[in-house]
Amino acid sequence: MGKITNIEYFRVLPRWLFVKVTDEDGNFGWGESTLEGHTEAIEGALDEMVQVFTGYNADNIEHIWQTAWRLGFYRGGAVFMSALSGIDIALWDLKGKKLNVPIYQLLGGSVRDKLKVYCWIGGNEPDLETVKQQAPLKVAEGFKVIKMNATSHMDFLDSASVLKSCIERVKAAKEAGLEVALDFHGRLHKPMAKQLARALEPYDLLFIEEPLLSEHPEAIEKFSAQVVTPVALGERLYHRWDIKPFLEASSVDILQPDVSHVGGISELKRIANMAEAYDVAVAPHCPLGPISLAASMQVDCNIANFAIQEMSVGIHYNTVSSLYNSKESYDILSYIKKESHDVFKVVDGYVARPTGPGLGIEIDEEKIREVASGKKGALEDCQVEQTKANKDHTKVKAWRAMQFHGPDGAIREW
Repeated sequence: MGKITNIEYFRVLPRWLFVKVTDEDGNFGWGESTLEGHTEAIEGALDEMVQVFTGYNADNIEHIWQTAWRLGFYRGGAVFMSALSGIDIALWDLKGKKLNVPIYQLLGGSVRDKLKVYCWIGGNEPDLETVKQQAPLKVAEGFKVIKMNATSHMDFLDSASVLKSCIERVKAAKEAGLEVALDFHGRLHKPMAKQLARALEPYDLLFIEEPLLSEHPEAIEKFSAQVVTPVALGERLYHRWDIKPFLEASSVDILQPDVSHVGGISELKRIANMAEAYDVAVAPHCPLGPISLAASMQVDCNIANFAIQEMSVGIHYNTVSSLYNSKESYDILSYIKKESHDVFKVVDGYVARPTGPGLGIEIDEEKIREVASGKKGALEDCQVEQTKANKDHTKVKAWRAMQFHGPDGAIREW
């Protein structure tokens, strides 16, 4: 029957959480449950799901998803849905490998031959010189579109000079030959967001991401009506019921659900189909690891309203040395075998449709286990900690989001 016999999870650098599901016949698949800054909470949720789903038929992906959703009574939210995501993705990978087909074939087949992609430049606190240095490098890597943070952390009412610096960075990226999207990151509040959006209109941005926090749907609806630049959001919406009011209000042009936050491939596919009925495009959020990216790409191949895919290659969060005092850095190729590297190769702004079974990538399990265990030589000076879960493993220290404070000492949005 292919009953699930083992569900494991692995905390790895720079800030990712991978999941492996194995059935009684030895078939296995990989998923990703990364929820940035909340690793231990996800591990706790996964511990519960291991107890529930061990013994279930691994082929019955929808039954497992619905059981997780309905059996728990309390449902939704970032932690629960991210834990479910890792298991769901792993089950799709397992099934695709067992049947020797890409996951998109199981979803109904592909509608495109290649996928438009973009990457990040700059950092959490972007500056003009960094953009000038990085933009030409991304062009040389094959990218045609980049995204960067619009501003550093801001107060409710802040200096207009911060807005001017944003415009200078946009101009620099465009001069390098790149299209530009800007992530407001929910850092700006209404007074500043309105000013910046208006100031940026002459520069033809691809989209503005999270101009305001999604917890303010009424403000986003009004904001969207005031600007001509497409409005994107969705990384902090965790299932189709979260997304429904934004579709009904016609306040979002581009949805950005994250396959590792919304309940996996199963729910991402449903969200995309629902958005298509409202003429809303989907550009999956993915500043995460290679499994999350590969899972997003499988859905991208299948859905009609796909727009563009985020890739975390070179993103500032992947610089381990700045987070863990480690000499080693980790990126989206670090945990996949060399023969899979071309799956993420960018040519003229696109990656080719993956062709391998399941997720289409070969995971380097030995590397994952080495890093997750904290063995000497894998992390050098990286901090490690003993955790309650998986007591036989010493795990890398969980990643934490930066804290930003204003000059008055008050906390500001990350």
